[in-house]
Amino acid sequence: MRLRRTLLALVVVLGGLVAGTSGATAAAPYCGITWGSTARTAGSLSSGPLIEVRTGRHDCYDRVVFEFAGPADGYSVAYGETYTEGQGLALSPYTAGGALLSVSLRAPAYDDQHVGTLPYRAGEHAATVLGYRTLRDVVFGGSFEGYTTFAVGVRARLPFRVFVLSGPGTHSRIVIDVAHQWQA
Repeated sequence: MRLRRTLLALVVVLGGLVAGTSGATAAAPYCGITWGSTARTAGSLSSGPLIEVRTGRHDCYDRVVFEFAGPADGYSVAYGETYTEGQGLALSPYTAGGALLSVSLRAPAYDDQHVGTLPYRAGEHAATVLGYRTLRDVVFGGSFEGYTTFAVGVRARLPFRVFVLSGPGTHSRIVIDVAHQWQA
């Protein structure tokens, strides 16, 4: 009798486990984010110079904004090593974070007279990200022949998106959002 009850209890438990796993669904996307972590490239070369770099914290992601004095929509963003423009020096030894987003903007960081429009030199930190959940560093890689490079250090290889905003006025912005995690 005791053996029969034990076997019955075991069958009920195993049946519940099998039924529970067959109806299981994948974890829901974190905050509805379905971006992924593959490389993103868009736009063309422009002459509107980069004039500001800023960051922001949001509930589900951290943000880097590159603002241009004119229309700009060209970029290439991917996980991997970033090199300084013109010199080809690797920025990973100087950039905090467990993963590195290589950001190449198809616009200069200097004006028509070749005067720099940003207050940084290659290798300098362009933003303070103390207290951010995902961003660890933003390092200027320089600007050469119309291309401007940044290394964005993040906590780990996480989903990201890139998009272009117009305004304010004649300005434009290229925005990178990096999620805090993969799934809920």
